[in-house]
Amino acid sequence: MNNIGRRRKDRVIDADHSKVCFKPCGIKSIDLEQIIVYDDEMEAIRLADFESLYQQESADMMGISRTTFSRLVESARKKIADALLNQKAINIKIRDEQ
Repeated sequence: MNNIGRRRKDRVIDADHSKVCFKPCGIKSIDLEQIIVYDDEMEAIRLADFESLYQQESADMMGISRTTFSRLVESARKKIADALLNQKAINIKIRDEQ
């Protein structure tokens, strides 16, 4: 298959958050729907929400454009909200492990 579009830029990720899972209390993991949050989305959340950095500064640290950073944060926040509101497990994985 021909790849159309630009090659995905490598992203600078400060820490490995893969192999981390969060789930609602009192429900067996096997009974839960899983939400995948990728490592680059987790890094964007860390920089934007935990470190309280501006988007441009965070994007520069990750080696990506500000618009790409914005999309990552939006995607991660939506996934996390879905998991919290609808009792789903959150798994953090490296994007290349799809």
